Amino acid sequence: MATATARALADPECVLVNRNRGSGTRVLIDRLLAGAKPPGFLTEAMSHNAVAAAVAQGRADWGVAINTVAEESGLGFLPFQEEHFDFVAPKTRWDRPPVRLFREALMEEETRSTLRRRGFQTEG
Repeated sequence: MATATARALADPECVLVNRNRGSGTRVLIDRLLAGAKPPGFLTEAMSHNAVAAAVAQGRADWGVAINTVAEESGLGFLPFQEEHFDFVAPKTRWDRPPVRLFREALMEEETRSTLRRRGFQTEG
């Protein structure tokens, strides 16, 4: 990834679509760029899908999004960093029907199988 980033940063016509400040992905991008502000740095997308749309539509040359979104958009993908997602809820709401149903769905083999097919690893 470092070589690809260095090449993108060296090309003044290679436009980034950034993520919004405060997102976890933006933290990763800022670390990757190490203070550099390439063309497009100030263009902020609010989601992985918005990043993929900007690249697919030719409004940007590159951005950071999850693999499943890149594949669904017909884009190339270069792994950058593994990311973990956890389901959290306040203990006081843990047994509320919608939360309980969501937790149960996450434990169903069909759900876990679908997530694995889409490139996610499941635990727990």
